[in-house]
Amino acid sequence: MKLTSHQNMKIFIFLLLSSHFAFSVKHSLKYISTASSGLPDFPEFVVAAVVDDNLVAFCNGNKKIIDLKHDWVKKVLEDDPHQLELYKGLCFQWEPTFFKAEINGLTQRFNQSGGVHILQRISGCEWDDETGEIVGFNQFGYDGEDFISIDLKTETWIAPKPEAVITKLGWDADKARMKYNQNYLTVIYPEWLKKYVDYGRSFLLRTDLPSVSLLQKTPSSPVSCLATGFYPHRASLVWRKDGEELHEEVDHGEILPNHDGTFQMSVDLNLSSVTPEDWTRYDCVFQLSGVKEDIITKLEKDRIRTNWVKPSNMTVLVTAVLVVLALIGAAGFIIYKKKKGEKEDFRTLILVLKFQLKKCKQASAACISQFEATVNAVRLRACES
Repeated sequence: MKLTSHQNMKIFIFLLLSSHFAFSVKHSLKYISTASSGLPDFPEFVVAAVVDDNLVAFCNGNKKIIDLKHDWVKKVLEDDPHQLELYKGLCFQWEPTFFKAEINGLTQRFNQSGGVHILQRISGCEWDDETGEIVGFNQFGYDGEDFISIDLKTETWIAPKPEAVITKLGWDADKARMKYNQNYLTVIYPEWLKKYVDYGRSFLLRTDLPSVSLLQKTPSSPVSCLATGFYPHRASLVWRKDGEELHEEVDHGEILPNHDGTFQMSVDLNLSSVTPEDWTRYDCVFQLSGVKEDIITKLEKDRIRTNWVKPSNMTVLVTAVLVVLALIGAAGFIIYKKKKGEKEDFRTLILVLKFQLKKCKQASAACISQFEATVNAVRLRACES
């Protein structure tokens, strides 16, 4: 299956967000290198430069192009050619070769053959423009788990997994590698970060307030409070009852980036035990760092946006037919597996059922509800086997 460029970018954003590094309130510069194997339609090597959680440069090792995201970033590189040379090296020269060799070595070390594998590195620094404190970091992750990271205080490498000990011992003995890292992480990168903040001040230090909406899929679904379009990312979104923040019956989503450099977040409120008369006691509150006034959205029925339509009798009939077809398909799959003398793979079975759901082009609430009941029945059968 060939992936579209949009799908490739979605995969990259997922990898970017999955990295185990918490964003700080201080200024930060991060270089995120990602190498992959087993994904024929995804670039083998990509690098992203991120300043204060904003993507400022991106390169695809396959296309040999460095994409600069802002005019002020172009100006930085024009005035500092050293950075541009680093980008070229990271994207097209020594880094792709290094990462490819590391993935090949790690697959052997983990006794892996084939499949999809991801090696990722996050290096850079944080700078507190008030205290002047600088913290450098350089860490690697393999297949979604921490692999090895630098400790600048002890001048050693930390190996959280047994398979990383070999790498740690080799890198601990390589004093030139440590000195190189110390120089970049505590001297060169902070200088570059300060230059980025200076050149991009109007963009990086801006404040954008969000639009806040109340959304609900069906009348029985939780009400989601969505705030989108805010900057910076240092924000909170909560549900309150009678002015008190709720910690139960709520589900907080993560802060996610929008395509325009702003952010979005949501928090769901379960109303199954709340009477309509009590709705007015609830409100959603958005708070943005550096902004005194909160954005308060009262829970009112007229404010809720939904695309739910009450199903007609014909829709219910079609839904029933689809569920029956799904059950027939499930039963056939189980019989086939038993004839083969194999243990039933219920995870695969659930995927088969979900594929059947795609036939329901108009995914009505009734269709989804009955289909979920079918899937739950399959899961129950799995527990009984």
